[in-house]
Amino acid sequence: MQSKAFILALAAGLISAVVFASATTGAFLLRIILFLLTPLPIYLTGLGLGPAAAGIAAITATAIVLLIANPLAALVYAISTAAPAVVCTRLALLSRVEGDEREWYPIGRVVVAAAIFSAVFAMLALTLMGGDVETLTKLLRTVVESFVKTELAQVPGAPAIGPGEIDSITRSTLTSLPWALGLLSMGTILLNLWLAGRITLASGRLQRPWPDLAEFAMPASAVFVLLIAIALSFVDGMAGLFAGAVAAPFTFAFALVGLAVVHSLTRGSPWRTFILTALYTGLVFLPYIGLLLAVTGLAETVFHYRTAGRPPETPST
Repeated sequence: MQSKAFILALAAGLISAVVFASATTGAFLLRIILFLLTPLPIYLTGLGLGPAAAGIAAITATAIVLLIANPLAALVYAISTAAPAVVCTRLALLSRVEGDEREWYPIGRVVVAAAIFSAVFAMLALTLMGGDVETLTKLLRTVVESFVKTELAQVPGAPAIGPGEIDSITRSTLTSLPWALGLLSMGTILLNLWLAGRITLASGRLQRPWPDLAEFAMPASAVFVLLIAIALSFVDGMAGLFAGAVAAPFTFAFALVGLAVVHSLTRGSPWRTFILTALYTGLVFLPYIGLLLAVTGLAETVFHYRTAGRPPETPST
């Protein structure tokens, strides 16, 4: 590795660690933005300079977090930020030569890797927050009670919430928590991977051609993973919560397949702009559309109706 690339990798690791530390202070919205963009320097390094540089950046950042924080924070950073960045950029740059053509590692399998990391992070977070349902329930009930007494009480005309309602809210929060953690982690990984890809493509440093995301597909084995995880999520105890942590990122992945199907099927249609605008607007205000897209993605993965009977065409960029 050239000394310039090595220095850039060290700098990327330093920037990522500083952003990670900064995400714990300041205004709430700013903290959210910083948290989402914490991995970006490592993804940029991986796609622009190669997997070895991404590894150096990840090790540097993890070591800095360990020095300025504590081992637990370094562990969380390594699992949630460093490792996914290194592995996903490495997979995105994998290729092999078949005859006269170079075949790149399927984007769907990169997304599977992201889903696995997201599930591991969500399960780790659940473990660190309590490790058992009783402890998690007590923690969440304390949070809900604190919100009701400090925040909700200051809202004019807010309804009175008694112990029964607090218990109900706590149970709902406990059920949705692994899904929220898995979706947040999955969204963070894929957002940074996509953003780093666009930046390196614009700069001319992307080491692979930009994939046709409208043809993005998941491997068939992922269907079984999702269906089994959803079934097990109805089991009581931590096993059900862990299953939800697995189901969430895989649901996200199949929703992306459904979105790709819409992009693919509307190519050449005069209504394409209207359809896509309405769809993305609906995703913001009607989250259940995401579930419909996930079902669409599952159906596409099983039946392949996106390409059935379609003549070959040159994909648009």
